[in-house]
Amino acid sequence: MKLKAKKSGLKISNNSLFFNITKGTLTAVCVSLILVLVFAFLLKFTNIPESTIMPVNQVIKGLSIFIGVFVGLKKSKELGLLNGLLIGLFYTIIAFLIFACLGGVFKLDITFLTDILFGGVMGAICGIICVNLKKSIN
Repeated sequence: MKLKAKKSGLKISNNSLFFNITKGTLTAVCVSLILVLVFAFLLKFTNIPESTIMPVNQVIKGLSIFIGVFVGLKKSKELGLLNGLLIGLFYTIIAFLIFACLGGVFKLDITFLTDILFGGVMGAICGIICVNLKKSIN
């Protein structure tokens, strides 16, 4: 099934859209897991204060979303905002579930809602940047 955007003549396959979002989300989750593991080792073997955990976690989330969106939208030249938003939202939900299982704490609270908001906004911004970078290069 093909979708057509009337004004731009854009043709997008539902399968490629799903594939790009899935690829970007899984890439972001993998990057996040690797960076959290590296940071955990740094915390264990250095004297990094515990007050740095929250800001570093936010940086890890943002970097993971950016890399995931960049990989997911590698061949895309349109719909950066929508694709990035979806990658950011799905990444946030999956990362929450993974880290909740690893930590043994499954708590839906205001922090989770702010993480969802952060992930969506960050993904949308990264999607816009990635798509426009590719347009300017070509």
